[in-house]
Amino acid sequence: MSKNGKDLETAIGIDLGTTYSCAAVWEHNHVEIIVNDQGNRTTPSCVAFTESHRLIGEAAKNQAVLNPTNTIYDAKRLIGKRFTDETVQNDIKLWPFKIIDSNNDENKPLIVVTYKDQQKQFAAEEIASMVLLKMKQTAETYLGSEVKNAVITVPAHFNDSQRQATIDAGTIAGLNVMRIINEPTAAAIAYGLDKMHTDRKEAAKNVLVFDLGGGTFDVSLVRINYGIFEVKGVTGNTHLGGSDFNNKMMSHFVAEFKRKHKRDISENSKALGKLRDACEKAKRMLSSISEATISIDSLYDGIDFHSTISRSKFERLNNAFFTSCIDSIEQCLSETGMRSEDIDDVVLVGGSSRIPKVQEMLKDFFNGKELCKSINPDEAVAHGAAIQASILSGVRNNEDFFLLDVTPLSLGVELHSGEMSIFIPRNSTIPVKKSDYICTAVDYQTSIRFPVYEGERPMAVDNNFLGTFTVANIPPALRGKHMFDVCFEIDNNGILTVSSQHIGTNNKRQITITNHSSRLSKEEIDRMLKDAKKYKAEDDEYEKAQKVKLELQKYTDNMWDMIKRGGKHIVKNATEMVVEEAIDQTIQWLDDGNFNISEACEFQEKLDQLQSICDPFISQFSF
Repeated sequence: MSKNGKDLETAIGIDLGTTYSCAAVWEHNHVEIIVNDQGNRTTPSCVAFTESHRLIGEAAKNQAVLNPTNTIYDAKRLIGKRFTDETVQNDIKLWPFKIIDSNNDENKPLIVVTYKDQQKQFAAEEIASMVLLKMKQTAETYLGSEVKNAVITVPAHFNDSQRQATIDAGTIAGLNVMRIINEPTAAAIAYGLDKMHTDRKEAAKNVLVFDLGGGTFDVSLVRINYGIFEVKGVTGNTHLGGSDFNNKMMSHFVAEFKRKHKRDISENSKALGKLRDACEKAKRMLSSISEATISIDSLYDGIDFHSTISRSKFERLNNAFFTSCIDSIEQCLSETGMRSEDIDDVVLVGGSSRIPKVQEMLKDFFNGKELCKSINPDEAVAHGAAIQASILSGVRNNEDFFLLDVTPLSLGVELHSGEMSIFIPRNSTIPVKKSDYICTAVDYQTSIRFPVYEGERPMAVDNNFLGTFTVANIPPALRGKHMFDVCFEIDNNGILTVSSQHIGTNNKRQITITNHSSRLSKEEIDRMLKDAKKYKAEDDEYEKAQKVKLELQKYTDNMWDMIKRGGKHIVKNATEMVVEEAIDQTIQWLDDGNFNISEACEFQEKLDQLQSICDPFISQFSF
């Protein structure tokens, strides 16, 4: 692809979802959602490890019930968080796989699996990178060329450490992350440009994007005015979505099984895996029917489990979650100074936005307004990301498109009193740069420390710590004598840089918030990149082995058919006996399974050996 005589590299948009991910690309003047190797437009954000190989996407999800402790899902709920985080601790109780503390200053949660009979530990970024790699490979298969550049989406309420961790995941996957953009903003882009194409004269609109996915929830209020997309405000919850609705239903059925059969399955990972799969299917069914059936053969101790759940029961179980979604809308409107009647369109995004009760509550809140369902809720985010990717790569011009996004959390420094001095209030349009003055707080201090936080609590320690830096070599003086010009700057990715200069001197220090406790170090990223290449090579070798194995099986079956069923064409002799014995031995070797299923050379050696015996013999005859 070229523009003005220059070759342009294709860039893709990736919606890295909690439960499902989606990739899209701008080509032939429109967005194309990229289908995976199973022909599906979304891919499970799931990674599994077995005795012989690694699985990503559909293949991983399909074997989850049989391999629950080594099948990883919901990794997005761990990314950029500490092991001690309350939400992490709550999730650990529900996941069948093991999570441990890194037991160092970082306190990162590490996922423990058994892979090729060895225990391995993975950070959430590594699991996310494997999903991103799958999306990258899916795009490369579709495009027929290498993909290096991508725009990746994150929940609007992701904090700095979660955004940085997502960039790290992209780097480990071999992607140049051109931009991180908010999921509801991406959906608004998809919706807004679609509307512009159908009615270019349409007046300015206030659009509320309601994004309820598998694990996160966002509300964004976007003003769309002739191609200018201005995000006015965001609220949400990075730990609310379809997985929580599933968990409520699971708890309901665990209690029912215990009541009916006097057995507690809450500690049995295989039983919970079967139940989780059944609850996920039931939840989807309840969006179209009033009652769903749960039917699981041999759920636990050989006991079959059959039950039903009504839509009304499901709604009661999750009523608190649904109500909190409406509360977030009220907060968003209040913070932007708008009323429900000021909203022109309500756009539904995310698979969980299909839940009838959610739609009913939304419609009631907006006084009976019809909800916008013109864009696919599963694909809208990737759609918008692909548009942004095409603009950043120069493939598409941005004459009819200009994006003004916001920062979701307030940013500031801790004062000597412990209070947080806010430099950039939440919902400030980015990119943004704000400065203010801070002076020394005690007599004769020779250095001043600037701890940086994000959040809305008045005391800094109650917020999310991002990092710190120190300006040293200050001449001793009375407090208040020395002044410092402190500057906060956020770029288009929402990445923060903080600097401070001693007034009247060249003594300046700054920090780009990349080295706080949740962030991977350069050494860790380099190691994970090396590991990613190793795992990719192992995946390629396994795939190659499967192809050669299939080729061997087909050749063996053909030879067996020709010899055994076509014997009337061949005179029985000693040579034929050798051929028959070679075929029988190969069949037996394949049936016994005494081989390394990941080693292509083993199958190739057997194939070459059998062909050297059979081919000369078969060539003597015409069939």
